[in-house]
Amino acid sequence: MFKKLEVNGVHTKLDDDIKEYVNKKIGGLDIYLSSHSVKSAHVEVFLKEVNRSDNNSFQCEVEIHLPKQNIFVKENALSLKAAVDVSEGKLKTQLKKYKDAHEIGKNKRHLIGRFIKKTDK
Repeated sequence: MFKKLEVNGVHTKLDDDIKEYVNKKIGGLDIYLSSHSVKSAHVEVFLKEVNRSDNNSFQCEVEIHLPKQNIFVKENALSLKAAVDVSEGKLKTQLKKYKDAHEIGKNKRHLIGRFIKKTDK
C-alpha cells in the first residue's frame, strides 16, 4: 500500500464502501513501483459528480506524487466505481512506464553487463 492515500469527495458525500473500493483499487497499484518509490509516494483521489445537460456522470481524478515525476489521470463515467476502474487501468500503464524509465537496479545492471560483454568480443 502507498504510505499516504487521500480520498476526497468534491461536492459529494462518500460512504465507507466507496472509500474502501478506492483503497483496494488505487492502493493496489503499488506493486508496479519500486519499494523506494512507494515509501515516498503520495496519492490524492478526488471523486465528484458532474452535472451535464444530458445526464449525470461522475469524475475521478487521481494524482500520484512520485520522486522525479507526478502522474495525473482524470476520467468520467456513469458511476463512481466505473470511473475508478478506468482510472486504475490508465494509471497501471503510466506506472509501468515510470518504473521502466527510473529503475536502476539489479535487472538493468545485469542487462547492461551482458550487452557490454557481447560488444567486447
